[in-house]
Amino acid sequence: MMLESGDTVVGLGESAVASNEGKIVALGLGSCVAVILHDPDGGVGALAHVMLPAQSLSRRHDSATRAADTAIPHLIEQMKKQGAVLQRTVARLVGGSTIFGDLLPTGSVHIGERNVLACRTALRKAGIPVVAEAVGGRAGRSVWFDVGAGTVIVKQRGRDPLIV
Repeated sequence: MMLESGDTVVGLGESAVASNEGKIVALGLGSCVAVILHDPDGGVGALAHVMLPAQSLSRRHDSATRAADTAIPHLIEQMKKQGAVLQRTVARLVGGSTIFGDLLPTGSVHIGERNVLACRTALRKAGIPVVAEAVGGRAGRSVWFDVGAGTVIVKQRGRDPLIV
């Protein structure tokens, strides 16, 4: 997959909301998680590049989408402003890898796992079902979300693209 003109690239701790024809991209997800929300009937979608399970773990508090516990409520509010309906909204999760797992003590819970669990918890609390995931493992991923088509394409180095 290649970046195209008009794609919105979401960096660490950032988010974007798009309608119908927009494409949102997150590159180089390691332990971070791309939380992708979509109201297919409303044609509204959003993506947050979540770095941490909880805002309390961050030294910086300048971004609501830096942590899972604040990112999901923020995305929901931004989507509602674009006309999304919460009851029609579904989620996909991508990322949460353990890139440097060999450097951590055996049996420890890695930040990627913690991020995925925190995202699932926040989505469950908001009443949004997770319909697909490409999480865990030991390799990084990049994700392309075509809001109008409702497709999420995940690229992992050395593998064919995966549609989730």
